[in-house]
Amino acid sequence: MDRNQPAPFHCFRDDALGTSDATDLAAKIRRGEVSAVEVAAAAIERSRLAQPTLNAVASDNYDQALAQATKVASSQAPFAGVPTFIKDNTDIKGLPTSHGSVAVPRQPATKTSPFAKQMLAQGYLCLGKSSMPEFGFNATTEPAHGAPTRNPWNPAYSCGASSGGAAAMVAAGVVPVAHANDGGGSIRIPAACCGLIGLKPTRGRVVIHEAARTLPVDIVSDGVVTRSVRDSAGFIAHAEQYFYNHKLPKVGHVHGPGEKQLRIGLALDSINGHSTDEETRRTVEQTARLLEKLGHIIEPIDLPVAKSFPNDFALYWGMLALGVKLQGRKLLHPDFDKKKVDALTNGLDNMVRKQIWRLPAAIWRLKRSWHDYARDMTDYDAILTPVLAHTTPLLGHLSPTVPFDTLFERLMQYANFTPFANATGAPAISIPMGVTENNLPVSVQFMAKHGDERTLLEISYALEADRGWPSITYLNY
Repeated sequence: MDRNQPAPFHCFRDDALGTSDATDLAAKIRRGEVSAVEVAAAAIERSRLAQPTLNAVASDNYDQALAQATKVASSQAPFAGVPTFIKDNTDIKGLPTSHGSVAVPRQPATKTSPFAKQMLAQGYLCLGKSSMPEFGFNATTEPAHGAPTRNPWNPAYSCGASSGGAAAMVAAGVVPVAHANDGGGSIRIPAACCGLIGLKPTRGRVVIHEAARTLPVDIVSDGVVTRSVRDSAGFIAHAEQYFYNHKLPKVGHVHGPGEKQLRIGLALDSINGHSTDEETRRTVEQTARLLEKLGHIIEPIDLPVAKSFPNDFALYWGMLALGVKLQGRKLLHPDFDKKKVDALTNGLDNMVRKQIWRLPAAIWRLKRSWHDYARDMTDYDAILTPVLAHTTPLLGHLSPTVPFDTLFERLMQYANFTPFANATGAPAISIPMGVTENNLPVSVQFMAKHGDERTLLEISYALEADRGWPSITYLNY
């Protein structure tokens, strides 16, 4: 560890939250060892302590949460009384939904979104909204209009995005679990940067996000970031009880490693010509060797993706920015002001306008990727890749104030593994498997067949049981 680096920041302490994950905390509340009010008060105190350093809260709901804590905890819900935050692109009645942008007025939402209802039905207590970059377009949570959200492992570095505030607070111990969603890696990227478990469910596994309803290719999945595999497994199991998509196999409640020998493909480099850096490559290779030790078969493969995919997804990314600027008043708020969007949103918009004639074919190929992936996964149970092509960057490297051409190239070099699971609709998970000398987690990604979150959770349980995860509190690496 470099002693000149900033010290990790966390707010774990001897209070009602302690170091409990959501599963343990819910059990303590049920047994009466701690009250939901005590837990909520402790989380609020931690949040206030963390905010000046992390800047991860977009808006708070503290007074209402305290008032509701006892009622929420009296339910029979599995996570009754466990505090959480909802991402700032998802409506909670009474709180503003700003999408990380000053172009959207900060007015209270009049309703709670369908997915938020699904999540809160598990008993979680909403303390407020977590920070994100403008419209989720960036891979770091650094708004052009204000202070960045910082990585608790090393506050000089990015916490990832777009669910950056969620990941920063869970990693720092403010809450044990937080809502996240993923349109190109936005669950897995911040989970990777902050040393968490980040499961992107199969397309259609949970209630569809409102923003996805009008998309020609639904790339958005909602979920959570957690510090334990069992919390992620519990979320999926109980979400399935609230809403079950009969087109997908059931996941059920996964409680530990599987017994089946798995055939896992290993891909170390992305298809867009950018090589994976040494530290990340070493972590993925070490994970592969560990899986072999556990009895699984690892085979090097080329990613089962068309060579056109990076450009196709980039065009689709640009199309989303174009849509926000054209339809922001209809989709986001009647007083949306497109003149206030940041340079990244404008740059993506301009990029796609210059190539708009390419978009129909790109969309067709992205739609087709579901079938191509399903065909190519016939012989494999999972694929192991990096989450990101290089380790977490310093704040400023991906700031929207960086000239667009430079920023776009940096993003293409960095976040080039995760979007494939969004286009194909496949489930994917990020798990932490190492730490750099700068106190930054290094994570790996597993993808599985459509509907097979169970295999991803079983692999994660096996790795967690074999070596555990890096700890921000003790830095035991």
